[in-house]
Amino acid sequence: MATPTANQLDQIAGRVRANFEAKSAARDRALQNSREVIRLAANSIRAVHRGELEAARNLVAQGRVLLDETTKVLTDHPDIYHTGFVHDAQKEFAEANITIALVAGETLPQPEALAVSYAAYLNGAGEAVGELRREVLDRLRADESQRCEDLLAAMDDIYSVLVTIDFPDAMTAGLRRTTDSVRGILERTRGDLTMALIQGSLERRLEAFSRELD
Repeated sequence: MATPTANQLDQIAGRVRANFEAKSAARDRALQNSREVIRLAANSIRAVHRGELEAARNLVAQGRVLLDETTKVLTDHPDIYHTGFVHDAQKEFAEANITIALVAGETLPQPEALAVSYAAYLNGAGEAVGELRREVLDRLRADESQRCEDLLAAMDDIYSVLVTIDFPDAMTAGLRRTTDSVRGILERTRGDLTMALIQGSLERRLEAFSRELD
């Protein structure tokens, strides 16, 4: 015959088990969604570099649906929401949207409009700098120097903001490391662009001098 204590523990265990089962199901769904968002964001950025902006926008639109679903799934499980993988998905989603906007010459999306945390947005902006470097190098090969300078200015603007965010890593999700990486990318890109512009100017002068001799 079960004791009163045993009966009480059985009731408690039943509630705990039901809670954990719901939490586990929510975690599995949110983790699956987050992985898919990261995949869609990566494919979106690849589409940007191929000049397929409409395809890139369609991919991030799919990611937005999954992020919204993830937020709803984890409404009753904030401990799961803040474990890290949702932040990673938001960061990649923000990076893709920011890259699209800057390459297309559009207004930057606001973090509230993307429904991502401020930390995810800032880290995503920092990572977008690496994608802008690739875009600068591609535009250099296409001899689009003015567009390269515009992109470099955007990279510089991002760094100028990130370096002012001086708060603990626990609040910014490691933004200091991202900012350090951005500084290195910016310096290399500025050097590459400067050398290319100097070389282009020299080549034009030599061509002009050669025509004068002819």
